[in-house]
Amino acid sequence: MERELEATEGIARRGVVLRTLMQLKQVCNHPSQLSGDGEYRPADSGKFLRLAEIGEELADRQQRALVFTQFREIIDPLSERLEAVFGRPGLALHGGTGVRRRQDLVDRFQRDDGPPFFVLSLKAGGTGLNLTAASHVVHFDRWWNPAVENQATDRAFRIGHLGDFNDLMLVGALSGVEMGLARQQVPHSPGGVQAAMDYLTGNA
Repeated sequence: MERELEATEGIARRGVVLRTLMQLKQVCNHPSQLSGDGEYRPADSGKFLRLAEIGEELADRQQRALVFTQFREIIDPLSERLEAVFGRPGLALHGGTGVRRRQDLVDRFQRDDGPPFFVLSLKAGGTGLNLTAASHVVHFDRWWNPAVENQATDRAFRIGHLGDFNDLMLVGALSGVEMGLARQQVPHSPGGVQAAMDYLTGNA
């Protein structure tokens, strides 16, 4: 990255930074997401291990969870891992899910005997859905804008929700550094992402 930054400027320089940050986010999720080898061994990812621990706790208490990720390609591996933990299949939703199918999935999750977990892409499942049957929301990876994550959490924590509720963020060592850098220039504001990119590329 350092050599690329020295050899580029302007828009190209920002592209190098953004690509590198995305790669950091992927490898923090699981090395297989970045390599594309399709293996997704649970022991290779601290996040997968922690998610399994959370799932075991919820299974013991017979509680349900929403799991949000910004990456569509990791939805199936997450679903497979959680199915092994809960001993029951869950649900998954992403941008390729049709409108009728979306409502069917929501209705199934909201039933008293509904599936124990629902893995959703942040963009497709973060707005417009009522999923109050969940007692936990897990953000498997972080989005640049916290308001988007808050909207996703609100799918469960809203009028109609009963009982305890927990909102969890899984942050690895590298992803913590990455998001800390990206948020140093107050990205909560409308121009925050741009300011963060300016900071990272030396244009602040």
